[in-house]
Amino acid sequence: MATTGDHTRLRLAELIMSLSMATDLGTGKPQEWGLASCLLALRLGERLGLDEGARRDIYYVALLRWIGCTAESEMGAALFGDKMTQVGTAMATLDPGRPDHLLRLISQYVGVGQPPLQRLRTVARLPTAMAEVTRSHCEVAQSLAERLGFSAGVQAALWQTAEQWDGRGLPRRLKGEAILLPARIVALAQDAETLRRLGGVELAVRLVRERAGRAYDPALAARFCAEAPDLLANLDGDSIWEAALAAEPGPPSYLSEAEIDTAAQAVADFTDLIAPHFAGHSRAVADLAAAAAARCALPDADVVAVRRAGWLHDLGRVGVLPVIWLQPRPLTASEWERVRLHPYYTERILARAPVLAPLATLGALHHERLDGSGYHRCLPATALPLPARLLAAADMYQALREPRPYRPALTPDAAATTLRAEVRAGRLDTTAVDSTLAAAGHRTPAVRRQRLADLTEREVGVLRLVARGLSNREIAARLVLSEKTVGNHIEHIYQKIGVSTRAAATLFAMRHDLLPDLG
Repeated sequence: MATTGDHTRLRLAELIMSLSMATDLGTGKPQEWGLASCLLALRLGERLGLDEGARRDIYYVALLRWIGCTAESEMGAALFGDKMTQVGTAMATLDPGRPDHLLRLISQYVGVGQPPLQRLRTVARLPTAMAEVTRSHCEVAQSLAERLGFSAGVQAALWQTAEQWDGRGLPRRLKGEAILLPARIVALAQDAETLRRLGGVELAVRLVRERAGRAYDPALAARFCAEAPDLLANLDGDSIWEAALAAEPGPPSYLSEAEIDTAAQAVADFTDLIAPHFAGHSRAVADLAAAAAARCALPDADVVAVRRAGWLHDLGRVGVLPVIWLQPRPLTASEWERVRLHPYYTERILARAPVLAPLATLGALHHERLDGSGYHRCLPATALPLPARLLAAADMYQALREPRPYRPALTPDAAATTLRAEVRAGRLDTTAVDSTLAAAGHRTPAVRRQRLADLTEREVGVLRLVARGLSNREIAARLVLSEKTVGNHIEHIYQKIGVSTRAAATLFAMRHDLLPDLG
C-alpha cells in the first residue's frame, strides 16, 4: 500500500471506516458507533503513552472488531430471532456471570416467540451455540483482515476481543495479559461507548468499575474511570467521520487498483456470509455484469466500475435482519419494506469515501426497473444508464439461478425465460438482458482444477454443500454417504484449509470460486 498524499485514490482508512459503518448496521448499533468507539480506544491508548505502531493497531482493531458479524447469522437468528441485533447492546449492561443477569438475557432475548418445547431446546443449546458463533466471528474477522493486508498483530487481536481478563471469555478463554493490549483496550472502549449512549458517563464509569478484574484489565479500567469525562467528551456530532479519519495514527495508506479489487472481493464475501443461499452471489453478479459490459463494448473503465459495483452492490443486506433473509416462505409486506431498504444502505455506507461513492451510486441501482417499479428510488428509464441496466439484469439472473429458502434454484433456461419476460413487460433493458444471457450462455465447462489445498473431488463436493448451509445429515442424503463419513470428510477439509468453523469454510469456498450455480 502506498503512503503518498494522492487523494484521488482510495484511502485504506476510508474503506475500513465504511466497513465499520456496515457492521454498525449489522449489529444494531447506532450510526457511527464504531467510529466513536475507535476514537475512545485511541484516546485511552494515548493516555497510556503507547507508540504510533501500537495506536495504529488499536485504530484498526476497533474498526474491524465486528467484521465477522455476518458469520453464523443463521445460528444467531435461530437463537434470538428478530431480537438478534438487540443482544449486543443488551450485553453491555448485563453480566452473564451473574445468574440474575443471565436469566434476564434468556427471558428477554433467547427463543422469544418460539413454541415452549422448541424454546427450551434453544435455551439448552445457548452456551454451545454462543461459543460457536463467537469462534466463527473471530475466525472470519481474522481471515478478512488478512486479505485486507493487516498485520499479524491486528489479526491476532481480532481473535481476542471477546476474551475477558478473568479467563471466562470466548473463544479461547485467555486470561490476563495473555490477551493482547489492543484487544483489551478495544473491548473496554466499545462497551464504555455503548454505556455512555445508554446512560451517560456515570453509567459507563459505574459498570466499568464493577467489572474491573473480571471482564476488563483492572489497570485499564482504573485509568478509564479516572479520566472518563475527558475520554468520553465530544463523541457525538456531524463531524465524527472527519474526526476518525484525521485520527489515524501514522501516515495515511492508499490502495492500488489491484488492492481495491482485492478489498472489494473481501467486502463481497463478508456480505454474502449473511445467509448460506447467498454464498458467492456478489462475485457471480460482478463477473456476469462485467462480461456483459464487455460484450456491449463499454470502455474499460466502465467495465471495471461495473465489476466493482457488482462486488459491492449488496453490502446493504447487512442492515436487514438475518431472520428475514432466512424465511422459508415469500416475505410479508412489512418484511418487504425492510428488504427494499438494502440498496439505500449500500449507497449510504459507501457514500463518504470519494472513490467508493460512484460505485455505491451504481450498485444501489441494481433493483431499479425501467418502468419505475423498482426500488429503492423508483427511478424511470431515463435515469438508468447502461451499466446500471446491466447490473440489474445480472443480479436478477444470478439470483434466479440460486436456491432460496422458499424455492429451488431455477435452471438456466427458466432463468432466461424470466428475464425475457421482464423485457417484454418493460422492466429490464433488451440490450442488457441479451448481453447478460449471452455472457451466461457462452460459459465454457469448468476446467479441471489443480487440487486446491490438496482437497479431493469428493471433499470439494462436501465443502460446497457445507457452504450452502446443509447439515451433515442433509449432505449425507445428497451424496448417499453415512453421516459419520460426512463428518470425517468435514474434519479433513477443515484441517486442509486451516479453518475450524462452517463460516470460515464458506469464506474459503467463496474466495476460491468453489460455488457454481446450483440448478
